[in-house]
Amino acid sequence: MKQIQLRQVSKSFGDVEVIPPLDLEIEDGEFVVFVGPSGCGKSTLLRLIAGLEDVTSGQVLIDGADATAIPPARRGLAMVFQSYALYPHMSVRRNIAFPLRMAGLDRAEQERRVDEAAKVLNLTEYLDRRPGQLSGGQRQRVAIGRAIVREPTAFLFDEPLSNLDAALRVGMRLEISELHKRLSTTMIYVTHDQVEAMTMADKIVVLQHGVIEQVGSPLELYRAPRNTFVAGFIGSPRMNLLEGAEAARHKAHTIGIRPEHIAISTRKGDWQGVVGVSEHLGSDTFFHINCPDFAAPLTVRADGELDLSYGSTVFLTPDLAHLHRFDDNGLRLT
Repeated sequence: MKQIQLRQVSKSFGDVEVIPPLDLEIEDGEFVVFVGPSGCGKSTLLRLIAGLEDVTSGQVLIDGADATAIPPARRGLAMVFQSYALYPHMSVRRNIAFPLRMAGLDRAEQERRVDEAAKVLNLTEYLDRRPGQLSGGQRQRVAIGRAIVREPTAFLFDEPLSNLDAALRVGMRLEISELHKRLSTTMIYVTHDQVEAMTMADKIVVLQHGVIEQVGSPLELYRAPRNTFVAGFIGSPRMNLLEGAEAARHKAHTIGIRPEHIAISTRKGDWQGVVGVSEHLGSDTFFHINCPDFAAPLTVRADGELDLSYGSTVFLTPDLAHLHRFDDNGLRLT
């Protein structure tokens, strides 16, 4: 069953249309990530689903019922924001229980739900502490716990990890993914970080200027990007996109090759270049190679043990089995 459906949903602020009419279907139990650069409309789209923004036109359906005019509190959805929005004077227990108290649930049911959520999120030993006594990651888990106790139809996450440092982001990314497996509840997650999208999603929705550029699994988008925007956005480091004579040789306006699909040698290859900046990451090294035939440096992923000096001459050979071709409109060629 399609749990959440958007039918020709659009959003305008005055005369400015930020989301042109679009259609989207989210299956029951899916982990769907909205991803795109800042200002692409991903958070606005999430807020339209939540009911925090009014739809200009179209319909939002939840479990087959038209929810377009239903207020947020009655949509059966729970939202987790970038800011934790915890009450500093309340204990963790009271913070998690707050929406249940507002809903008028009896004390025994409140305690049952809070204890279950705390167990799932490894917060049991912190229930009597206040938010100020917790780390950033623990506070974000409290905010998620407050959503869990509502037993929603779906969870909506609006860039929940943006305030955390790099190590905590990785840890919370794993925790949210594990939480999805345990609860088997639909989750919609907004991020500008395509690494989060690739590692967490069942399905990715790539947005640009309010338009859905492509929908698919992480590997579908990685292996067969629909256009040059998706090709350049999905993958870290980004795909090399090349124009000119080399593209024309492959009967395309633009060709794309990912850094991991280029072999680098000091002896021979298809393209000659000069080593620029190198980024050593331990197991991998990313070399930025300046080739006279291309306008921008090429990024090449190599084994971390490969040691090449700045300014040295190298030769590159693309794996043609992984070459992507695009027309002059930036659309993928078969």
